Amino acid sequence: MLLLAAITGIFQSCGSPSANQQKEGGQLSGNISISGAFALYPLTVKWAEEFQKVNPGVRIDISAGGAGKGMADALSGMIDLGMFSRGVSQAEADKGAWWIAVTKDAVLPTINAQNPHLKLIKEKGLSRETFVDVFLTQKIKTWGEALGEPGITDAINVYTRSDACGAAQMWGEYLGKDQESLQGIGVFGDPGIASAVKGDAAGLGFNNVIYAYDVNSRKKYDGLEVLPVDVNNNGKIDPEENFYNTLDEIMAAIRDGKYPSPPSRDLYFVSRGVPQNPVVVTFLKWILTDGQKFVNEAGYVQLSPEKVTGELEKFN
Repeated sequence: MLLLAAITGIFQSCGSPSANQQKEGGQLSGNISISGAFALYPLTVKWAEEFQKVNPGVRIDISAGGAGKGMADALSGMIDLGMFSRGVSQAEADKGAWWIAVTKDAVLPTINAQNPHLKLIKEKGLSRETFVDVFLTQKIKTWGEALGEPGITDAINVYTRSDACGAAQMWGEYLGKDQESLQGIGVFGDPGIASAVKGDAAGLGFNNVIYAYDVNSRKKYDGLEVLPVDVNNNGKIDPEENFYNTLDEIMAAIRDGKYPSPPSRDLYFVSRGVPQNPVVVTFLKWILTDGQKFVNEAGYVQLSPEKVTGELEKFN
């Protein structure tokens, strides 16, 4: 379900971002418009559904188009909130960006479940240094070179993102560079990369957690595998590095800092200045309080109580 067939999804249509936002008869009423990061899209849809159950007078429009679009739309005033999946730059802050963290997830290297060397890949994993030579320098072009097995000559087909996005930026930062430095076949959106890798037995890409695991079964999507990261660089996946079997295992690893950061990171909502619209403010404060109880079931990591307190203070 979360491997979205469409690049942009509309949760519920609305009018202009600021129209008719008020309390009517004691009930919150108005519109909220949101666009941006694929990483945060599924959870934002869940939050909107739950928020509207207690505030039926609020209409929420949500579209996924990448973190870059979310920031651009927010800064231009086209929308109320941008979904954002990387750190806000100084240049963006200088343009008036305001942001709060709302949850945490990670970018994972993904491969095809029918890769002929899957057993060896899961035993050895790949180190950060090897990923650098695959995605940046391209010194490594075959699975044999990546795994230290000269007899394996199958080429690695590398996929990256064609759209400005937080996932690619975080993967680039993990490798010591940025999104623009990543080499490979450019594909639009999280669903696009997942689909490309599923269709290519030699494929290697990267996806946000929620596009690698099914939130209902808590298992990896059919056709996809997560390539384990050899964090301690000893040429094998030790028991403490083996946390990819289920969604709950990888979430715990992200929460506990066992999976590297980056590419794990906070996810944000951004706006042009501190939100003044009371409906938007109420929605954001609800996300940081009552809304956190929906985070884990949706496949994300809850913020710590201390983090929540700090984010709520940003409204003052």
